[in-house]
Amino acid sequence: MKKPVTTIISIAPEFEPYIKKSLKDCHVSYIHNTACNIQEIPKDTEILGTFVDARLDAAFIKKLKKLKMIATFSTGYDHIDMRTTKRRNIIVSNVPSYGENTVAEHAMALILALSRKIVPSVKRVKEGVYDYHGLRGFDLRGKTIGIIGAGRIGMHLIEMLQGFEMTVLVYDKKKTGEWPRDDRFQQVSKEYLLRNADIVSLHVPLFPETHHMINKRAIQKMKDGVYIINTARGGLIDPAALVWGLETGKVAGAGLDTLEQEAFFKTPKKILEKPSVADIKRSLMENIIIDHPHTIVTPHNAFNSTEAVKRIIDTSIENIQGFLGGKPQNVV
Repeated sequence: MKKPVTTIISIAPEFEPYIKKSLKDCHVSYIHNTACNIQEIPKDTEILGTFVDARLDAAFIKKLKKLKMIATFSTGYDHIDMRTTKRRNIIVSNVPSYGENTVAEHAMALILALSRKIVPSVKRVKEGVYDYHGLRGFDLRGKTIGIIGAGRIGMHLIEMLQGFEMTVLVYDKKKTGEWPRDDRFQQVSKEYLLRNADIVSLHVPLFPETHHMINKRAIQKMKDGVYIINTARGGLIDPAALVWGLETGKVAGAGLDTLEQEAFFKTPKKILEKPSVADIKRSLMENIIIDHPHTIVTPHNAFNSTEAVKRIIDTSIENIQGFLGGKPQNVV
């Protein structure tokens, strides 16, 4: 029996032996190039494994005539043209749970780093200046933090925050009115959260309705000197609005693990073949954000712990094996 052609792209090279050994019933092609070109992928690929780095748009998917299944090694799947996959009956499976605590810990690390000016403090000492003047931070105790999105990651962050004696406000559109009383947080409207939080942390997926949910209007509603944390998706924040907030002082600082125009920074020599004017403007704004003295930007690294990555790889392998066995799982 012919082994199905399975192509793995945008996954770190060190996992190649493990993935190939686990998928013995497949003919596996492993392409190390993150910015994978469609020409590099075998035309007879039936199963495609990928991370969020690879943009699977309609044109990309259309050229893989035999494609039957996409296994995304991630929870989010906004990098995949779902209309095209549904039209062609291509199954898409994701990793619904792998690092709730991992991403929440990264968000907590960004909050602490901003509140205590960790990055400029370390930089100063490494430059040979052992002086704390100008590095005064602030206590988290007694402050109010707003969590937008109370899924697994948001709830893990809420649990961590209990030790910091903060007031925790939570807004989740899907859960409005459904929660039983929980003394760990207050369920509030988005308007109330934006107006009252000293720190706003984002934990929602990127959908059309959440795209640029943090825009200029939203920032104008926030407290003066608010801090914004984003470990979810870059497209949740309008970069031009964030630059405005930082430059006016409305936003005191931002801790970001993801940017809307990540492709511009990951593949500078081969950005996009035909970038739109809007894409270019947003990437310019994000360059300002990266270089701003009141921001910390990490390279979409919140998921990247040894334990979480192992869970991602194992679940993705199980998704492919389930499809091969006629029992697809984690279908989105």
